[in-house]
Amino acid sequence: MPSDKKLCVAIVVGETSGDLLGSGLMAELKKRHHNIEFVGVGGSKMEAQGLSSMFPMERLSVIGITEVFGRIPELLKRRSKLIKDIIAIKPDVFIGIDAPDFNLTIELKLRRAGIKTIHYVSPSVWAWKQKRIFKIKEACDLVLALFPFETKIYKEHNIPVAFVGHPLADSIPLELDKNAIKAELGFSDSTPVVALMPGSRAGEVSRLAPIFLETALKIVDKYPSVQFVIPCANASRREQLESLLKGYKLPIRLLDGQSQKALGACDVVLIASGTATLEALLCVRPMVVAYKLTTLSFYLIKSLFKMPYVSIPNILAGRFVVPELLQHDATPEKLFNALVPLLDGNIKDQVENFKATHIELKQNASEKAAEAVLKLIATV
Repeated sequence: MPSDKKLCVAIVVGETSGDLLGSGLMAELKKRHHNIEFVGVGGSKMEAQGLSSMFPMERLSVIGITEVFGRIPELLKRRSKLIKDIIAIKPDVFIGIDAPDFNLTIELKLRRAGIKTIHYVSPSVWAWKQKRIFKIKEACDLVLALFPFETKIYKEHNIPVAFVGHPLADSIPLELDKNAIKAELGFSDSTPVVALMPGSRAGEVSRLAPIFLETALKIVDKYPSVQFVIPCANASRREQLESLLKGYKLPIRLLDGQSQKALGACDVVLIASGTATLEALLCVRPMVVAYKLTTLSFYLIKSLFKMPYVSIPNILAGRFVVPELLQHDATPEKLFNALVPLLDGNIKDQVENFKATHIELKQNASEKAAEAVLKLIATV
């Protein structure tokens, strides 16, 4: 494809993890095609790569089932306008990154309007909402999958799919110098460090951070020299955590962002289920996973979910490699009991699994995704 021919690429993401994927993809597309315009919805990383965001990405960031109810009118209105605006622009391709409940309908409408569509990050059709595979087939010209096991179901349904790996596996070194990172943060080599990562959204932090802090009190009682580090996703989360910490006397250091630095310095991490668990896996840090939703959301999702585990490390392994303590099981006592073996050094199974998974996912994902996008654009 001639690099002087102007291309227009529309991209829509709904949260921080999608913004990271989108920015990496945009950077690689620009390397391969010098005359390219980006439109759609994204965050600061995508805007830094040249995206003209039609509205703030944060308006799409919502979690849970019951939590979304109050946002439905706004989300439907924004999606309807996006569809009209993108059809009017007539981009060479539309890329929906994750957010399948929002993006798949956009992809369906755009494909029917003659616009090529790609869904980047496979929806979890292997775990729940299996019938969604039929909508994907109708809506998408191509699916870009982050994990190797995901390609099977698409091939079974004759849906074009490409395994591209995960950009985080490319950006995180296979070996991290824990002692050097500890020193950078002011911890000694011999100081045990526990990272607490209760999530990036206000609701997650309000539900999990108090439980994590109570767990930290138990850890200090057994391991008096322990230090804690919490990476704050943004200024709002830092303010929220500072308010919560006022009731606790704990040796905790807050970081602004820098989740990889927090993970690099820690020996063990107590972490909310989600994308951050993949980051912890790639940093090869032993973990205990916890999560809480509103009661109604939890039981609705539980009734739909078809796998015995929910965290990314366990899904990738196909077995329980890391402890998962969800909803009513996410108590300080149970979390502490799950962390003690890791703090005592029983980490071999997790470490060996995480190292092997990192190697498998290290595929130069953004490069592969960009090549797949341009190949689709070039097809008649």
